[in-house]
Amino acid sequence: MRETMKDLIKSTITSIGIALTIFCITGMVFDIAYDGNFSLDNYQFSKMVIGCIIVGLGFGLPTIIYHKDNLPMPFKVIIHMGTGCVIYTIVAYTVGWIGGTSSILHGIIAAIFQIALAFIIWGGFMLHYRNDARKMNEKIKEL
Repeated sequence: MRETMKDLIKSTITSIGIALTIFCITGMVFDIAYDGNFSLDNYQFSKMVIGCIIVGLGFGLPTIIYHKDNLPMPFKVIIHMGTGCVIYTIVAYTVGWIGGTSSILHGIIAAIFQIALAFIIWGGFMLHYRNDARKMNEKIKEL
């Protein structure tokens, strides 16, 4: 149980860090795209940072599902990524990453891009952990 909590805290902190990093890089891209005239008012920046933390929690906390051995992997992925993507979509609409003054098409493109990015990040972690498992199995066979 202690190891599970340790993994949960680690994955949640990692998810929040990834969300905040993506937010900062995206902010720099918009700042450059708008020639340094990208501005936020009415505490919009603070709302977006809080939104990033919530998105990080939305993707980090459900990783505990991977500790359930009795569930097939596709169900684990659906629960983890489904929860994260739903939370992301709600937060994105609430803080203005999608919707608002942009067209519906822009919102759909932004949502597809962000969800695709979430699955790319998930795929990277999956490959990392699969590689770790392969290395451990090789070491076990050597013994």
